[in-house]
Amino acid sequence: MTRIGLSPVLGYLIIKQDFNLALGIFGLAGVTDLLDGYIARNWANQKSALGSALDPLADKILISVLYVCLTYANLIPVPLTVMIILRDIALIASVFYVRYKTLPPPRTVGKYFNPCYATAQLEPTFISKMNTAVQLILVAASLAAPVFNYVDSVYLQVLWCITAFTTIASGYSYYHYGQKTVKVLNSSK
Repeated sequence: MTRIGLSPVLGYLIIKQDFNLALGIFGLAGVTDLLDGYIARNWANQKSALGSALDPLADKILISVLYVCLTYANLIPVPLTVMIILRDIALIASVFYVRYKTLPPPRTVGKYFNPCYATAQLEPTFISKMNTAVQLILVAASLAAPVFNYVDSVYLQVLWCITAFTTIASGYSYYHYGQKTVKVLNSSK
């Protein structure tokens, strides 16, 4: 919830070009993500269906807001942001489709949007995990660029290319491995 709440704050700070504070708050968001993952892995009674639904949603919201705002601030190229957003939209649409197909009748709106009623689990591919890491590294590097005066660095441009490659590879891996990445928890008719 902290990452979801910090997303618009970070977006506002980036648009207002307060990159020092934005970089610090982004670091705080990263710490909350690491802490959340550590707690969920090490204390079994702290895992929940709601938490497992909110964690990737928080990542998608944070990444989307940051990429759009960093593009607005001319720190990330438009085509890269469009590519990332389109990949995420395709993944979200796929999740909605899988949710619909795995929900047993009667399919009600309440049951469909109830995160505590899990019907399927998406296992991220290795390249998808790498892509998320690369995308977050690019965000951190882009936020730090105006603070440390390396906005026009060739290394930042290389990172754009690596991010584009991992985004395409990740999207393809979900397309190619599709059903192997989805574990159905409840069977439907």
